[in-house]
Amino acid sequence: MNIFPDQKTGYDLLHNGAIALSEVEANGLRIDTKYLRKTIVDMDSKIQSLIKDLYQTKLMKKWRKRFGPCTNINSRDQFGKILVEELGVELEETDHGQWKTDVLTVSRLDHPFVKAYLRIGKLQKAVNTYLRGIDSETMNGYLHPGFNLQTVETYRSSSNGPNFQNMPQPSKDFETGSMIRRSFIPRKGRVLLEADYSGVEVCVAACYHKDPAMIKYISDSTKDMHRDMAAQVYGIPIKEVTHELRYFGKNKFIFPQFYGDWYFACAKSLWAAAILDEHKTVKGIPVMRYLKRKGITCLGSLDPRADHPKDTFIGHLKAVEEDFWGRRFQVYGQWKKDWYESYQENGYARTYTGFILKGLMSRNDVINYPVQGSAFHCLLWSLAELVLNELRKAKMKSMIVGQIHDSLMGDVVTDEIEDYKCLLKEVMVDKLIKEFPWIIVPMKVEFDLYPKSWAEKEKE
Repeated sequence: MNIFPDQKTGYDLLHNGAIALSEVEANGLRIDTKYLRKTIVDMDSKIQSLIKDLYQTKLMKKWRKRFGPCTNINSRDQFGKILVEELGVELEETDHGQWKTDVLTVSRLDHPFVKAYLRIGKLQKAVNTYLRGIDSETMNGYLHPGFNLQTVETYRSSSNGPNFQNMPQPSKDFETGSMIRRSFIPRKGRVLLEADYSGVEVCVAACYHKDPAMIKYISDSTKDMHRDMAAQVYGIPIKEVTHELRYFGKNKFIFPQFYGDWYFACAKSLWAAAILDEHKTVKGIPVMRYLKRKGITCLGSLDPRADHPKDTFIGHLKAVEEDFWGRRFQVYGQWKKDWYESYQENGYARTYTGFILKGLMSRNDVINYPVQGSAFHCLLWSLAELVLNELRKAKMKSMIVGQIHDSLMGDVVTDEIEDYKCLLKEVMVDKLIKEFPWIIVPMKVEFDLYPKSWAEKEKE
């Protein structure tokens, strides 16, 4: 696929953005090298101890007997065979005929060996991929990751040396996320301050499809699309939706649907998250109890070609999906059809930010690339405006030191925190909307403050 600017707007974005990102790279992030290297040593020792304990288990002895000198605990193929043949676990097969042993699948197995095995793998990745990756690229106490604008077909940026945009989050894995992000610290007399565009891809998508129901959700702070969908998906009252169930509705149905997934895959993910893990509502009632009231007692056939009656969760979610696009967001659903038909007829699609997409693309690519690209370009324009103009005009010593798709990481002088936040809001919201008049929904910026390290967010 060919991606290139076809208007001056697009060229200016890449030109100014590349200059601004080069300055961000030069600024660099301060690293607590003493903590980092001590943690690597400590974790290496801990991993070896865990491996030693694992080798004393009965199941590991069967593993070694089965594979002999070829035994490799890092082999997912061997791990899958042991789970199926020794533990009797039922696993799906991959397209290559191997047992599916990804973390999401096997982490739900309540077996001490499995839990110990996954913990070792998680810690090995944290140390070897992340901590050692940071250490190998750190010079004189500073890390200078690269940020690229020419490598990703979705129009987003990428990062390397190491990949700053892929550091694990404590909210998703507290142990490894905290361990890794603890390495990033502010300069003396400063704090790390992350400015995040809230729901920017949903906002930008609304600027393309102009669905009035979606625009109302975005514009009215009393409405909550993710909460409402969680309630519909699990058949529970809105007031009974917990934070976790809302998260499932958002990340296991709404966003997958936006990006082209379908009810069958969403149903398996939603069922595993709330039912297999026995989640409860605000009042402590198991979600499954509400589904049973609707006559739903099982997930349904795992054959995607089979019939899925409405008394199965998969059949229920099929009806939810039809309602999602056929009633709730009907205009959005029709826009997706029209947008793809236009691409098929003309052979290209244009973005609001001055780019043209040509070449062979799937339906999902044609729909998602302009949205994801334009959403990132909102951040890129703001970044360039801040780095090349506004921060200099304000004569601030604070600087931007990192970028993660829809957020900017600042190393901010303590005395400048409030002025810095005001300046970012002015640029990322007010000036952005003037620059991009196609933005027809409110844009919102949220801030997270890290006085000690990137792992220790200050509570509001």
